[in-house]
Amino acid sequence: MKTSFSFEKNLVAMQDELYRFAYKLTSNSNEADDLLQETSLKALDNEDKYTPGTNFKGWMYTIMRNIFINNYRKVVREQTYVDQTDNLYHLNLPQDSGFVSTEGAYDLKEMRRIVNSLPLEYKQPFSMHVAGFKYREIAEKLDLPLGTVKSRIFFTRQRLQDELRDFA
Repeated sequence: MKTSFSFEKNLVAMQDELYRFAYKLTSNSNEADDLLQETSLKALDNEDKYTPGTNFKGWMYTIMRNIFINNYRKVVREQTYVDQTDNLYHLNLPQDSGFVSTEGAYDLKEMRRIVNSLPLEYKQPFSMHVAGFKYREIAEKLDLPLGTVKSRIFFTRQRLQDELRDFA
C-alpha cells in the first residue's frame, strides 16, 4: 500500500475534525475513537479511489457516515430473528437478545421509543434514511422538497441524541 505524502498530510490534519463528527454520530468517546480509526484505515486502503484536487473533507465524511450506517444496520440485523420453523415454534422459546449487557438492550429500546414517539412526518424520513434510502429517494417517495427531508432527519437525529444524553 503506497500512500502519497499529501494524502497522509490531509488525513492527519483532519483527525480532530473527524473525531468531532464521529462523536456527534455516536455520542460515545470510545465508539468515536473506533469509528475514527476504522474510517482512517478505510481511507488509506482506498487512497487509489480518491481523485486529487476534489473535496477530500467530503470524501472522508462520506466514508465515516457510511461506516457508521453499516455498523448500525449490522447491529439491527444481528438483533432480528426470523422464525422459519413450522407453527413458529421458536417464537415461544426464550431468546438470547444478542446483547453483551442488558444496558445495550435497554438503550436500543429507548432509541426505538424516542423515534416512535415522534410525529409520522419526522419518523418516516428518519426510518427510511436508516434503512439506506438516499435523501433524494426519500424526497421523491414522500413527495417532499429535499431540504425538508434533510432537516427532518437532522431534527430527529438531534432529538435522539439529546434524549439519549439525558437518559444516560
